[in-house]
Amino acid sequence: MRKRVTVRDVTIGVGMPKICVSLIGRTEQELREEAALLSELEIDIIEWRVDYFKEVENTKSVLKTLHLLRKTIGDIPLLFTFRTAKEGGEKEIEEEAYFSLNKSVIETELIDLLDIELFMGEDRIKQVIDMAHSHQIAVILSNHDFEKTPTKEEILSRLQKAQQLGGDIPKIAVMPQSIKDVLTLLDATATMKELAADQPIVTMAMGGKGVVSRMAGEIFGSAITFAAAKKASAPGQIPIEELRNILNILHKSL
Repeated sequence: MRKRVTVRDVTIGVGMPKICVSLIGRTEQELREEAALLSELEIDIIEWRVDYFKEVENTKSVLKTLHLLRKTIGDIPLLFTFRTAKEGGEKEIEEEAYFSLNKSVIETELIDLLDIELFMGEDRIKQVIDMAHSHQIAVILSNHDFEKTPTKEEILSRLQKAQQLGGDIPKIAVMPQSIKDVLTLLDATATMKELAADQPIVTMAMGGKGVVSRMAGEIFGSAITFAAAKKASAPGQIPIEELRNILNILHKSL
């Protein structure tokens, strides 16, 4: 396991949490405009949430658009994510098609990070992780619970499973129903940071109650935080400039 994950000139897991903003355009033109806007902002990572893309079932169209996005954003690290409907995404997809799309994208070597959902077939997960690594692409192995916050033990179990399957960056996002749920998530994050000091992790509590978790990653141990540009891709995201200011304040105090 690696303590740091470096993509282009961004090292994840050291210092301030890295700010990631999602491209959520539904057409090639919308994505071009979004990418041009984001490329001018102070962002560490850009995520293409391809499940928003109207032509996502056409792999040739996805790859063509991916080339355009890479050209537009230059050297900003690019994270490719198909978020399935069962984990809060815009579209459902058969598991076979999900992995086929991700493998096609890996082969282009146009991305730097790949998000794969934890609750897929383990053999397929290991296969795509090995393939990504052979192309020098890091893998975020993720889980999202939009209904509730699991127990601390369950959060740790899922993060550790992601670690054991070979994910470079285990990730979990949960929905708090109370302030205690937010504390549960932060407590689990701090514990996981101690247990997995050899690699970065990403955690967040979503919605208004969970906003503090998007700000305090450097304190508790979350290495990436997701911000909003024009429109949030998940509940509770903070506008980029506001989040950057907050992260700077916290970083200087540590």
